[in-house]
Amino acid sequence: MGRRFTNAWNRAASGKKVNETHVTFLDLQTLLETLSLRRLELLKYVHQHGAENVKQLAAALNRDYKNVHQDVSVLESAGLLLRDGRRFSAPWIELSASVSLMAS
Repeated sequence: MGRRFTNAWNRAASGKKVNETHVTFLDLQTLLETLSLRRLELLKYVHQHGAENVKQLAAALNRDYKNVHQDVSVLESAGLLLRDGRRFSAPWIELSASVSLMAS
């Protein structure tokens, strides 16, 4: 995280435009709990199609409203799903992960 910040700072200081969004998880367990297969499927759908609301999203994914609502809440809290009014978006082209093997 510190390296990304320094790199962006240096690019901005040299006059380059910096437009990046990063989400950092403090540990692998939290990452894996947040990005379950169902939640990744939800993010992919929203990225490709958008979603007007949770009800429409649950219907499109053929999933239970309550479970989709919970997934939306988790993904929003993590910063991976964005809301504008009631409409959802996932503007990211890709998600990438890096796991350090260094002792903490």
